Amino acid sequence: MKKYTTAPHRKLLISFGLISFGLMIAIAVPVASATADPKQAEVRKIAQSNQSQNKEIVREGFAKWANNTGSFFDLLADDVEWTITGRSPISKTYTSRKQFLEEAIVPINERLSARIVPSVRGIYAEGDTVIALWDGTATAKDGKPYANTYSWYMTMKNGRIVKVVAFFDTIELTELWKRIPVSGQENK
Repeated sequence: MKKYTTAPHRKLLISFGLISFGLMIAIAVPVASATADPKQAEVRKIAQSNQSQNKEIVREGFAKWANNTGSFFDLLADDVEWTITGRSPISKTYTSRKQFLEEAIVPINERLSARIVPSVRGIYAEGDTVIALWDGTATAKDGKPYANTYSWYMTMKNGRIVKVVAFFDTIELTELWKRIPVSGQENK
């Protein structure tokens, strides 16, 4: 086998060697610094612990709701900010637990003969945010089924939900709203 000892080949081999060495350093430095600073490792551990706790709190809230042993909305902070996206009759931002329950949840429940039962597809957590993707099924007062898919983006603080952005099929909710009137409420 012929050895490449010409000047251009030596330069190419040296360049590849320097690049490889640079990549090894680039990979090793973050790993070394992450393991070298115990405070950073502890902060990450606490963050992961809070993330896991938040996810479990939400999972338990859905389980209690599904089993009819508690209300998911007990997890809401009194000053929760809950935003319902879209163009349904209840789409807006609510600035308290009381307002959200009175203006959104109670009017929905008044249109149902059987409560919404959640079936969770997945719960995901990143930092203080927990995302729940779930299906809700119920029976309306006219006997027709109500079925919707929801995605809630929840911000947690001290084990409570302090902010939510909720996505769901607003057409399905609006049809329920218009189909079943409730005295004293507008049927937009």
